Amino acid sequence: MSGTAFIYPSDELEALAGARNYYRWIISRFEPYLGPRVVEVGAGIGTFSEYLLGVAGVEQLIAIEPAANTFPLLEAKLAAYPQAHALKGFLDEYASQLSADSLVAVNVLEHVQKDEEFLRLAWSVVVPGGTLMLFVPAVPAIFGTLDTAFDHFRRYTRPGLGQKLEKTGWVIERISYMNFPGIVPWLVAGRILRWTSISPASARFYDRVVMPLTARIEEMIEMPIGQSLLAIARKPTG
Repeated sequence: MSGTAFIYPSDELEALAGARNYYRWIISRFEPYLGPRVVEVGAGIGTFSEYLLGVAGVEQLIAIEPAANTFPLLEAKLAAYPQAHALKGFLDEYASQLSADSLVAVNVLEHVQKDEEFLRLAWSVVVPGGTLMLFVPAVPAIFGTLDTAFDHFRRYTRPGLGQKLEKTGWVIERISYMNFPGIVPWLVAGRILRWTSISPASARFYDRVVMPLTARIEEMIEMPIGQSLLAIARKPTG
């Protein structure tokens, strides 16, 4: 996971930067499990970092980001928050120095070639009783040109992600699919039209028109499948 600095293909981050309903939905699922000291891995340009800092119980945020093109933007954004600090690099470079109540990785694990190693490192950072919060792309069958362009190694299934979490010592609190309607657009864009980017305008349209209704429905009904998976796991106290 460590290595020389690299440039992240930032189309994904730029497209999602204005997706307020999308991020509010994720943070609403995370909030009950967030502890006061949070480590965010793969913080990008700091979009989700600001949502984490908006949670009343979060007293400290360490945001880690390795990409040379996005880290300066993250650092500049977090400079306005005295309780936040940005670190440039990979989790394995800092794991031995960190202790957190919660570790958060939103749209990150799919970028990590050795994902089980990442989960073990996260386990070493989180204190007993603390939580790991993941948000990852789901449904391997829709892996396409967008995933390749965004440097994704994989998309996950609920059983597969659960097995990896349990294998690395985590106790699962919940794993749930999210964004059922997003499956078809991603399939069409990445497998049929073979897009390699998403325009910010398209992302905003989906976020404003589709996401609010989707969130309301999926809060009431557990979906059997969805474009993404949200997982919350706890480190045992014993």
